[in-house]
Amino acid sequence: MIAATAFACGLATPVSAQDVGEGDVMPAGPPETVFDGDFLSVGVGVAYSPSYSGSDDYNFQVLPIVQGSLGGVDINPRPAGLALDFIPDPDEGVSFSLGPVFRINGDRNDIDNIEDDIVAAYGELDTAIEVGPSVGVKFPQLLNRYDSLSLNVDATWDVAGAHDGMRVTPSLTYFTPLSRGTAASLSFSTTWVDDNFADYYYSVPATNTLLAAAEVLPGFQAEGGFQSVGANLLLAQDLNGDVTDGGLSLIGLGGYSKLLGDAADTPFTSIRGSDDQFFVAVGIGYTF
Repeated sequence: MIAATAFACGLATPVSAQDVGEGDVMPAGPPETVFDGDFLSVGVGVAYSPSYSGSDDYNFQVLPIVQGSLGGVDINPRPAGLALDFIPDPDEGVSFSLGPVFRINGDRNDIDNIEDDIVAAYGELDTAIEVGPSVGVKFPQLLNRYDSLSLNVDATWDVAGAHDGMRVTPSLTYFTPLSRGTAASLSFSTTWVDDNFADYYYSVPATNTLLAAAEVLPGFQAEGGFQSVGANLLLAQDLNGDVTDGGLSLIGLGGYSKLLGDAADTPFTSIRGSDDQFFVAVGIGYTF
C-alpha cells in the first residue's frame, strides 16, 4: 500500500521556475515549468508485495497512478486511492493541505490472490471504500533550496459496509532532488485502526468446516490499536534529464513495514504468515 503513494511522488515533483539551477536566468513572462499552473501525471507500476496483510507469500500487483493540479485543486495519490487539496500553496514558505481522501481497501477480497490455502479457506472479504479528511503541512528549503519535509494525516471510515471501521495514518516524508533529473524521497508512516477494522481483518473464528481439524487455526478476537509502522525509499529519474519539462520518468521503490499489536498476533500472521512485510516496485510515468 505504501508503494502507490511513493510511485506518485516520483511521477510528479512540482518544481518552481526558480528551481531550475543556480546559474540559469529566468525571463519574465509565463510559467517556465510544466508544474506551474495545471498539470497532470499518469503512470503505472508493478509491485512485488505480500498477498494479504500479514502474509509471507508474495505476488505481483499493478499500480495505476494519477497526480496533478487542476483549477487550483491538487490531486495527490494514496494507496489504491487519492486525496484532494483545496488550499493553494504560497510561492514561498510553509504550505498547508486540507481536503477529502478516498481509498479502496481490497485486502483478502479475492481468494485467487491469496497464496496460502488455509487462509483462503476462511473466505473472501468485502471490498471497503474508505473516505475521510486529509490534512498536512510542508516545510520547504530545510537543507537546500529544493528539498522539503511534509507531515500528513489521513483519517478514513468505511462507507461500503465492509469493516465499518476507521483508520488513521500519519506519514512523514523528506524529499530532495539529487540532480536536475533525479529525485529521492524517504517516508515513514504508521497506522492506527479501531476495533471494527481489526475484528474484520484479523479475528479468526474458532471453527472452519472447510478445513481438517489439524489445519484449523486457533480462534482469535482482534482489537484495535496500532496496526503497523514502516518506511520506504524512492528514486525517480527523468528520462531526458530535466524534471522541469515533464515527459517520461522511471521510478524505483523499496519498502519495509512491521505489523504491530493484533495485526501481528493474529494466527493469519503469527502462524501462517509474518509480521515483517517487504515490497519492491518499479514504474513509469508521464507528466504533461
